[in-house]
Amino acid sequence: MGRWLWIRKRQWFGLVLLLGLAGILCILQMEIIPISEQPFLPLITVQAHLYNYVHVHAANGVSEKNSTQTATKKNRTAICLIGGARKFELTGPSLLEYVVNMYNNSDVFLHAPLDNDTYKFSVLKEASSGLAEVRIFTPQRINETTLQAEVFTSNGSPNGLQGLLQYFNLVEGCLTMIKSYQTKHNVEYDWIVRTRVDGYWNGPLPSPETYSNKSYIVPVGSEYKGLNDRLGIGDMETSEAALSRISLIPLLHESGYRKLNSEAAFQHQLDVKGVNYTLKTFPFCILSEHKYIWPIPSWGVPVASISSKEDLNGAYCRPCTPVLKGTGAMTYIEKRLRRPWSWIVPTPGIELCNARDEWKENWEHIFDEAAGPKFSAVRHKFKNYTVTDCIIDFEALKQKTTDWDAPPPETICNIHFQHSQID
Repeated sequence: MGRWLWIRKRQWFGLVLLLGLAGILCILQMEIIPISEQPFLPLITVQAHLYNYVHVHAANGVSEKNSTQTATKKNRTAICLIGGARKFELTGPSLLEYVVNMYNNSDVFLHAPLDNDTYKFSVLKEASSGLAEVRIFTPQRINETTLQAEVFTSNGSPNGLQGLLQYFNLVEGCLTMIKSYQTKHNVEYDWIVRTRVDGYWNGPLPSPETYSNKSYIVPVGSEYKGLNDRLGIGDMETSEAALSRISLIPLLHESGYRKLNSEAAFQHQLDVKGVNYTLKTFPFCILSEHKYIWPIPSWGVPVASISSKEDLNGAYCRPCTPVLKGTGAMTYIEKRLRRPWSWIVPTPGIELCNARDEWKENWEHIFDEAAGPKFSAVRHKFKNYTVTDCIIDFEALKQKTTDWDAPPPETICNIHFQHSQID
């Protein structure tokens, strides 16, 4: 009896060993054969296999966040910031947090005019990976031609046709800088993001994986009978069509377009180049000191509070105590604003300002409450900012910039502080 039990145990041991070896072979086969070619693999097994695959990498020191950043590296992104720095102590921190520092594999370009506020760009020294190129130039008047005057209308432009041309020059300068940088440094960009430095962001820019290289991506709303031109995202081909704001003026004229505003010209230049566009929502607004009529007429311009909790898609905003919010603001937008003009998406979190006057005296408190301590700290820093602080910070920015096409830090800083002493 004892011998029989011993024989049975050996048989069972052999069977278990055989099954174990078979299991190992199956696992090895799974690693070799793609899951898509294992038609009879149970779903729960596939899920477990994928779970183990992901977490093996995590166990080897690749966290979930790093895994996402590694995936993002497949797409190299150029981020171009344009415009004057007049409110950059308010918008800069959010731009850094939610746009500039969002991607590991990105190069940042700055194209801006030199003026009394340029010193505020020292905030960009906090860019996590530095900047590819900084181009700060002394603005020069752009010659206005009869052809340009026929294609565009100056209605709605604070500085007339010259203002439009200066803006277009900033935009197209992005394309020039990026293409030159590609050639000079032997890099190639999958995506180009172009946005304004006066944009206040309350959420992150979507990752490149959400983009489509078959169309140019722009924010919904604020269309003014064209397309919202306050942000644009596309590959090199679509971006070349979108950013060529001056070069394509002759083609617009040849195609018969006349008396266009900036937004309409933007849409038509995509049309004449055969580029499709996609409308998406984005969590940013344009911080503005302009005054607008209240109550808002159907052709008027809505101004949102920066405390709004929804995507504002580049609509104008300011720090204010809202006069309408929630359902009241939504109803107001739906009933009063013309859809193809200044319309903004009516959502439960939107808040509207009465923008017929200057910013209120308590705007700083309102801003700090909405922005939070991290973003508002920069505003407080600039209250006691000295020329020495400015030069030190700009030198740090210059050291983190690959190509510096701008005046020396001393020049940039002295323009502001000497002007302040005169005042």
